[in-house]
Amino acid sequence: MRWWTGANLVSNAGTWMQLTVQNLLVLQVSGSAAATGLNLSVQAAPGLLLGLAGGAAVDRWPRRLTASVSQAVLALVAFLTAALLVMDLVTLPVLMALGFLTGLIATVDSPACSLLGNDLVPVKDVPSAIAVGSVASSSGRLLGTAAAGAAVGVFGTSAAYAANGLSFLVVAAVIPFLRLHPSREAEQSAPARPPGRAGGAGGGGGGKRRSAGRDSRDGLAFFLRRPRLVALACVTGISAVFGRNYSLTLVVLVTGPLAGDAASFGTVATVLAVGGIVGAVLAGRLTNPSVRLVGALAACGALLQVAAGLSPSLAVLVLLVAPMAVLESVSDTAGTTVLQTDPPPHLRGRVLGVWRSASTGWGLAGPALIGVLMQVAGARAALVAGGLLIAGAVATGWLLRPRLTRALAAPA
Repeated sequence: MRWWTGANLVSNAGTWMQLTVQNLLVLQVSGSAAATGLNLSVQAAPGLLLGLAGGAAVDRWPRRLTASVSQAVLALVAFLTAALLVMDLVTLPVLMALGFLTGLIATVDSPACSLLGNDLVPVKDVPSAIAVGSVASSSGRLLGTAAAGAAVGVFGTSAAYAANGLSFLVVAAVIPFLRLHPSREAEQSAPARPPGRAGGAGGGGGGKRRSAGRDSRDGLAFFLRRPRLVALACVTGISAVFGRNYSLTLVVLVTGPLAGDAASFGTVATVLAVGGIVGAVLAGRLTNPSVRLVGALAACGALLQVAAGLSPSLAVLVLLVAPMAVLESVSDTAGTTVLQTDPPPHLRGRVLGVWRSASTGWGLAGPALIGVLMQVAGARAALVAGGLLIAGAVATGWLLRPRLTRALAAPA
């Protein structure tokens, strides 16, 4: 687990080095802000359209081999981009094609790596493993963003892509030496249950001749017939759309109503990042997280968001965003633990595939809706309205929980 965490810290730093310069590169090549947004959508498209198929592939293929190969291919794409930059052969269509390819590989790589990290520890320690991964992710983001400016300033934009390629190779090199926890190895070697009713716990086990499309449908059926997973998706989705677009809402609030500048928002962004790390450390103490906990944390964070939208000064905003980031981080860890441990082992990749498609959808919809809301009503109103919507939705779901559970559990 220590080797895996160290490799992921390096990988996250490399990823954020690339992401820091990626949008700027597209803007320089195209001269169009619209093209920059289109490039992001093209890269996200495979996750939206093929998340189910990617999850089914992870359930079918050996996990360590899948993660190793996907990391190596991602490294190849990063190195190819760096080489094209050095040779001055980069165009907008080339960048979009490479972005689409990266997104396509990620539909397999993301669930494979997520589940592989969990396989290194016993089930009771999965929340801690996910929390450690969150710390590595947040720390890598800070390191990568800071290193990007220095690397690009000295070596040029291609350096960020080359560094990211090397970081993928670090992960690929570590994977063959990882030893699964004995309990998880036995879990994976156990034969899958025979296919039963689509919504049942045994649905989707199947034999080797089952098609990938059937596997994907089984994963979706299991997800939709599982009340706690549907509730988790609802809470996370509405929070993502109306509450977590802080890079958009808070920058407008800081530079608009609070009359701050870029440095002021930099302070807010740093507090958010540090709060995320603190929250991940605290989340490591979770032993049996539930959807109920995720909803409670989301509602509390939403109420803090309402208060942030009403902040009279930058100092008050900074005091509020710290606990907001902590609650968000703990909520994310709790939700990820439920998502990755609730399904039976032979369905976990497919459930993560369903989640990837859904999360890509609300990830694309959120900024657009919040942008329109801010354009119409302003940043303060967007934060306040979004927070009230989240808290109201969680409260409504709590009140209607018995009825909704019975409806989802009813036979088709």
